[in-house]
Amino acid sequence: MDPSTSRRRLLRVAAAGAAAGLAGCTLPGDGGDGGDGASTPTDELPEETDLPDAVGLEPFVEGLRAPLDIQFAPDADRSYVAEQQGIVHTIEGGERREEPFLDLRETVTAGGEKGLLGIALHPDFADNRRVFVRYSAPPRDGTPSNYSHTFVLAEFAATSDGRHARHDSERALLEIPEPQGNHNAGDLAFGPDGFLYVAVGDGGAGGDQGTGHVADWYDAVGGGNGQDVTENLLGSILRIDVDGEGDSRPYAIPEDNPLVGREGLDEHYAWGLRNPYRMAFDDGRLFVGDVGQSKFEEISLVEKGGNYGWNVREGRHCYGADDCPDSTPEDVRGGEPLAGPIVEYPHSGDGVSGISVIGGQVYRGDAIPGLEGAYVFGDLQVDGRLFVATQPESDGRWPTRTLGLGDDASALGRLLSVGRDADGELYMLGTGANGGGVYRLVRAE
Repeated sequence: MDPSTSRRRLLRVAAAGAAAGLAGCTLPGDGGDGGDGASTPTDELPEETDLPDAVGLEPFVEGLRAPLDIQFAPDADRSYVAEQQGIVHTIEGGERREEPFLDLRETVTAGGEKGLLGIALHPDFADNRRVFVRYSAPPRDGTPSNYSHTFVLAEFAATSDGRHARHDSERALLEIPEPQGNHNAGDLAFGPDGFLYVAVGDGGAGGDQGTGHVADWYDAVGGGNGQDVTENLLGSILRIDVDGEGDSRPYAIPEDNPLVGREGLDEHYAWGLRNPYRMAFDDGRLFVGDVGQSKFEEISLVEKGGNYGWNVREGRHCYGADDCPDSTPEDVRGGEPLAGPIVEYPHSGDGVSGISVIGGQVYRGDAIPGLEGAYVFGDLQVDGRLFVATQPESDGRWPTRTLGLGDDASALGRLLSVGRDADGELYMLGTGANGGGVYRLVRAE
């Protein structure tokens, strides 16, 4: 089956199909082939690597619908699992509590790529019980009537025992008008600097074009929000200080954000992104999985002020044109380079390939020694395998290969997210033969 056809078909399936849409699969009418359509293979790992050929999946919690995020309490054997429909479960001692941590089902607009998309605990959660969520809401004040919905970043206060969040404590921090229903990204993560990083997609539709997509400096392809930093906050990673307040904001702007004192919106940390669906920190580095348009998926190491190329490039390839520049013009922020990904894979071919990248985590646990320091991620369409990439000795692309799931493959038909606990162990969130669930990564039997 043609990969683009497969991507479209995934979005039309009801319960599982709603989960399929979350990672930014191509919607009907997306169109827009890249200029370079070659199905280039990923860099292969050397045969003498100590990495395992396969891993296992140990059930952590099952009986869910579409789990998208997991966070671990720093002060108890407790975790929180967020589901797309707007509910956050409390998991204690391996059991899901009957009463949810937070229920936003009457507030959240869910379906396709919309819903409750991310959750993050404040670094001092054990003391202050502050929790942050990112969800899709019906259009609010300030959202144009022809737009799809409103992006909401909100803060809640949890009870002293950490088992519930008070619904009446909601404080909206940021609202962004969303032109279309797709490319919502939605992940949240606190960095080692204590600031909150917020992933925002390019506004949806296809090619970063159409309603809600502004003009940019690049004339060869129309659009878009990925290359603009002045008109809106779409197509970017944002960084804000939730412990402060500005003159007109319920948060402060870190003084070293790259556009402070320059042309552009101060919240921007990095830009040129299409749908940065999942991200993760490790050893000060920010890994971002950015879902591709129709031919290539990518993982980038995102740095402050970085421009990651969309919609000039899809991965390392020109998008919608035979030739494209490697940097912006000199009059656009001084001619900044268009950074390439550390991992890229195509939508067709053997080995590492797929339809929508699901950004992962660096493994720092003890259960699978051979994975120490490796970046484990996957694709929405699992097909019985995950992916693993290792850092090369020099800068550049990370060698990548598949990581089989063996007899456990049926439990994970679609991967939706990857979590990591305080011990560095990894958790796969997704749907499969047993419905929705969370699975701990273990050694293969």
